[in-house]
Amino acid sequence: MTRVTIRIDFDGERHLGHGKIRLLELIDEHGSISSAARAMGMSYRRAWLLADEANRMFAQPLFATRLGGRGGGQAQLTPFGRKAIDLYRAMQSQTEQRFCGDIAALAAELAEPKTPPQA
Repeated sequence: MTRVTIRIDFDGERHLGHGKIRLLELIDEHGSISSAARAMGMSYRRAWLLADEANRMFAQPLFATRLGGRGGGQAQLTPFGRKAIDLYRAMQSQTEQRFCGDIAALAAELAEPKTPPQA
């Protein structure tokens, strides 16, 4: 299945793309970074590093955390976090709509996947 993903390179150090946006969506859905990490099949440490990087990228935070206790820590998107997701998804949708013909033309020219030789 052909799909378009967008990565925004703000400068040499700061990037926002499909992975960080999906992680934020899952943080919103699950209410914690650890649950979002599990849903993405990644380690908590990797998820925390990506989420923290995204959170520090902007003047406003994308999410806020509460320290764990009996039920564990919690994370909640801020209004700006939801806005960032909405803006990213709108850009992705507009790109797919604008270039769907070009993408289909390229996809039609793809070679058949090669199967490895049998030993």
